[in-house]
Amino acid sequence: MAPVDRVPEKILLNRLSVLAVLPLLGATALAHAADVKGSKDHPALGRFAGATIAAYKVTSFDEAVLPNAPIEDDHNPKVLKTEGKITYISYRVPGDKSALEITRNYEQALAKSGFKVLFQCANDDCGRRFAGYVHNMNKVAPTGFGDASFGPPNRAILAQRANAQGTTTVFLHVMEASTSGNGGAYVYEQVVDGQAMQTGQVQLLDAPALQKALQSDGKVALYGVYFDTDKATLKPESKAQLDQMAQLLKTAPALKVFIVGHTDNQGQFAHNQELSQQRADAVVKALSSQYGIAAGRLAGKGVASLAPVASNDAEPGRARNRRVELVLQ
Repeated sequence: MAPVDRVPEKILLNRLSVLAVLPLLGATALAHAADVKGSKDHPALGRFAGATIAAYKVTSFDEAVLPNAPIEDDHNPKVLKTEGKITYISYRVPGDKSALEITRNYEQALAKSGFKVLFQCANDDCGRRFAGYVHNMNKVAPTGFGDASFGPPNRAILAQRANAQGTTTVFLHVMEASTSGNGGAYVYEQVVDGQAMQTGQVQLLDAPALQKALQSDGKVALYGVYFDTDKATLKPESKAQLDQMAQLLKTAPALKVFIVGHTDNQGQFAHNQELSQQRADAVVKALSSQYGIAAGRLAGKGVASLAPVASNDAEPGRARNRRVELVLQ
């Protein structure tokens, strides 16, 4: 079979807002007129000398899905999932700087700041679908985050730092502009500051509301049952919803239910299947051991992403799909 040439993927980046800057290894913030309005460097990491911010976005709390291995097939990539405040920045580097030179400088800056590299790759070693997964799938970079075309030279780094302030995760994708563009290079930077989510924003479903939903629909979705990203340990904030589930089961002693764990479609299906089962089992265990509900009335089932209630193309839909459900047996 004849070899197939790899066609450079067209990557979408955007432009949004500007304000301040830090040289990559410096600490003094300077005004930078070419940055988009309202933007600034993330405090954990400055910029490459001469770079300007072309696109900028900050989300107070969200889940990040970051490549943690080469990507040949974007349907089942190996990823790192983490939650917290997310800062998205697209930098443009003018002139003749290569992806290698820019990346080496970032490596030095990350090491100096105490970051540990979890994964890095260069060019073909990143995998055939790496650039497309990062920029065109709305899974890593937001859709439309820029408007430049890039050629094959590209490098990526995933790094993490844990200290007294929490865990900070940095993902960098450095790309050289295609020959048909205006030259230079681009740096896509995503920084996740691990922090607790603001709770109490979703109305708690009390026992009567749960009973009404089961009677009318045979199931009820629960968004007040919380787990850390990629873990199956119930968080303390789940207690209020568990209290109401237990109250329902105690007032209706003949009631038997399935506890069904659901995930979004990010990451490998087999892993999500196992995770959803573990989360369902954790809820069953809590209701049985902490509230005295007979184990025979409860059955935990994990279905991963097989029963979405919204599109997985964007984070709001993925958040709705990550849930626990009570289903009548």
